[in-house]
Amino acid sequence: MMDISQVEEFTKKQLANERTGHDFYHGQRVANLATKMYLQDNPDAHPESRMVAIIRTGSFLHDTIDEKICSDPQKVIQEICGLLPEVGFSDLEIKDILFTIQHMSFSANIEHHYKLPLSGQYVQDADRIESLGAIGIARAFTYGGKHGNLIYDPKIKPEKLISHDQYRNHEETTINHFYEKLFDLEKLMNTPGGKKEAHRRTEFMHEFVDEFMDEWNV
Repeated sequence: MMDISQVEEFTKKQLANERTGHDFYHGQRVANLATKMYLQDNPDAHPESRMVAIIRTGSFLHDTIDEKICSDPQKVIQEICGLLPEVGFSDLEIKDILFTIQHMSFSANIEHHYKLPLSGQYVQDADRIESLGAIGIARAFTYGGKHGNLIYDPKIKPEKLISHDQYRNHEETTINHFYEKLFDLEKLMNTPGGKKEAHRRTEFMHEFVDEFMDEWNV
């Protein structure tokens, strides 16, 4: 496989102070899960192929330009454009990686659905799966606490998300986030492996929220 250690070090540096669940270890888990799903769905693929290197690179880099945690995404994009040729990626491969990390987020796809390259579909699925299951629950409450959201308030009702600005600015609770976004993610998966794993983790989250509501209403 191509040596993408420079990409990993770049990600560590960019996300060194991240404390909301979008840190380097998140990127590492996304890379590992996206690779695993791609190889399971494509048994003839080689683990050291350039496709795997592209998937892993997009996985590591995707949150380095996320508007939630990056104050100057365009500056970081320029740095990535200088980094990727040094790693050995071709112009076409760089184009696919950049398109993926700039268009894969949930918020970017509320009003317009972007068709990602195959590599990007695995990165996107793995990133969304990271919002599900036990780790997804932990990340949801960490992010909500960091941003001052209530755990739950029955007077604040879940909203149907229809725009980027509404998604970023509406009043929400962490429990509402499950209903507004997380429970719907499995329907948005691109790949066979993504659909299977998303369903498993979503079932776990439903059990958690059911238990939460039982305890709330004791």
